[in-house]
Amino acid sequence: MTFTHGYADNNGLCMYYEVHGQAVPGQPPLLLIPGGGSTIGTNFSELIPLLAGHRQVIAVEEEGHGRTQPTSRPLTAENSAGDILAVLEQLTVETVDVLGFSAGGHTAVALALARPAAVRRLIIASTFVSRDAVPDEFWEGMSKATLADMPDTYKDADRLLNPAPGHLELLFELDRQRILDFPGWSDEELGTITAPTLVVLGDRDIVTAEYAARMAGTIPGARLLIVPGGHGDYLGEQAASGGDLRTMHATVPLLLRFLDG
Repeated sequence: MTFTHGYADNNGLCMYYEVHGQAVPGQPPLLLIPGGGSTIGTNFSELIPLLAGHRQVIAVEEEGHGRTQPTSRPLTAENSAGDILAVLEQLTVETVDVLGFSAGGHTAVALALARPAAVRRLIIASTFVSRDAVPDEFWEGMSKATLADMPDTYKDADRLLNPAPGHLELLFELDRQRILDFPGWSDEELGTITAPTLVVLGDRDIVTAEYAARMAGTIPGARLLIVPGGHGDYLGEQAASGGDLRTMHATVPLLLRFLDG
């Protein structure tokens, strides 16, 4: 399998990206956006080999995550969507399918809203699009969260890539503040998404299946997939799966079927 990697500059933010596999005629690349605290490896290392056998895969790391260094600007879905557009421009890719996981799902939605022509199909996995998706206790817990609450999988991955003192603490604060400041989107805004969309959720995820159904109902023509799992184990996410990849292997054919239309 071919592999390349590099950085794309967006007004001083240099977003790290990887390209796995070769372009497939008639099919756009599949863009993968990891969740908060994650790297490409912790989120998608098990998934990429399964997907790249069918289509080219582009994976990115958002600001402050993995090999993409932080700047002085806030980490938002809209800022990251702009960074991704810089990646696509550097790779001379006009259209992609997109899979965004957790907070990466926010970036996927922002990208689909900001540049509809760039997103052919959209998968938003284990995410939410409005603040009422979770109870008040979630927001209270997030406001009081500390680095000790971060999964060791994420801590270890960041320390390996960024051993400089203070980097991990900054990563945690970027992600915490990103969620606390998340404004969500109105039903009217979500109703303007033009890409065929699949909403994916584990039945023991952060939000309920009822909320996921409501979310899918606000995006024109969206489909809904509820899998038996938690927050990302069905994608092989390391912190969630603990190495048990059975749910991922059962889910991938469904994702590919959606992407193939």
